[in-house]
Amino acid sequence: MATRRSPEWLRHGIKAAWFIRLCLRSVRLWRRARRNAFDIRIVEHELPLPGLDAALDGFTLLHLTDLHIDFDDACLPALIESVRHLRYDACVMTGDFRAKTYGPIDATIECLGALRGHLREPIYAVLGNHDSIRMVAPLQSIGVRVLMNESVELRRGGAGVTLAGIDDAHHFHLDDVDAAARGRRPNAPAILLSHTPEAYRDAERTGFDAMLCGHTHGGQICLPGGVPLTLDARIPRRFGRGRWHYGRMLGYTSAGTGTSIVTARLNCPAEITLHRLRRA
Repeated sequence: MATRRSPEWLRHGIKAAWFIRLCLRSVRLWRRARRNAFDIRIVEHELPLPGLDAALDGFTLLHLTDLHIDFDDACLPALIESVRHLRYDACVMTGDFRAKTYGPIDATIECLGALRGHLREPIYAVLGNHDSIRMVAPLQSIGVRVLMNESVELRRGGAGVTLAGIDDAHHFHLDDVDAAARGRRPNAPAILLSHTPEAYRDAERTGFDAMLCGHTHGGQICLPGGVPLTLDARIPRRFGRGRWHYGRMLGYTSAGTGTSIVTARLNCPAEITLHRLRRA
């Protein structure tokens, strides 16, 4: 009787995980790399925005990305412990909530529901290349507003800043930066949420002042000095992690909180980012 073979991409993923673990074990770095995966650092980042009203100076965004929250049982406790005492004004999440790119979403939603109990409102999110459109309704039912090529306004003391979000630009190519920008008030500061930095050209062309993203994991397994072996994105290498500029736009690519393929990080710490808005 003929057996059904796994999809090609799935077989490649299994082989990649086996190979990475073998390499790390051969140089006696596997245990350290696994411990690193749950050593989440809090990164504070000043985000200057032209035209920002004084009432919004110091407004802080908690940025979570690439949680892959159902990948390992230790992911959720480490994440909750990291976020529950943080102070911020709004939370933004830039996709890749689940570990797999296919199949049921129940475990992912259950984990996100548990995390949601430790996050302050408002919470905004965009989907990543690991996520499914079926996740939108469950996310919104627990108080996470998913931005699908659209925008909202963050307000404090009568002042506002536009927060827009686009669909995944890496795999599904459903991003529409022009549509996301339509809700922007003239001359108002504007921030774009994107799963991947790959939409940087359209974001700058459309007039966004800042772009917050993830996807790259900062490389996850890096050479000494944080040099990534791969970023899995069509971007200049300098956009792969941390702060960068393109034209007049400021970008920030988080190294992310979770892991993919293997639960391991090397020379690339897991990250939760606090972006503090400042008057430019």
